[in-house]
Amino acid sequence: RCWHPATARLTTVGQKPKRNEGLLMLTKLERYVDQLGELHTKLIVLAGPRGSGKTKLLQELGAKLGVQPLNINLELGRRLSATPHAARGFSAGQLLREIADKQRKDEVLLLDNIELLFERGLEINPLDLIKRLAHAKRVVAVWPGELRGNRLYYAEMTHPEYRDYDADGVVAIEI
Repeated sequence: RCWHPATARLTTVGQKPKRNEGLLMLTKLERYVDQLGELHTKLIVLAGPRGSGKTKLLQELGAKLGVQPLNINLELGRRLSATPHAARGFSAGQLLREIADKQRKDEVLLLDNIELLFERGLEINPLDLIKRLAHAKRVVAVWPGELRGNRLYYAEMTHPEYRDYDADGVVAIEI
């Protein structure tokens, strides 16, 4: 099977999802997670503006699967603070892998609060880093930005941390 991000899109424009819409999103997300093993990619990103319900959806999925979402800003930030500044970019990928490896191999990796990965000083590609984690296990990550067409955006174009990525190889769900 081949999935295109557009086929996975769930949208709620201009309002918070109603309870039954939230259940529908959770049910569809669960189905996508179950089918990830059949796909070439094992990465799902939940994209949408702040307050759109991405974190809540990830937490609900975690509760259903019995898996605690990882707060990357907190976990990675702790480890990077003990790393010399000049080595942080080089170390970020390895440290993130160590964080991910603490979970059982068969568990879905749920990533939230990944904004630290966009820190300019790290000079890393956050999407590529998360894709590499998804080679070994199924990953669902909250993307702190927008999905437009087949592109994932982080920040506004005028912001110093602005990023724009092709979403090929990712099941992208717009919330």
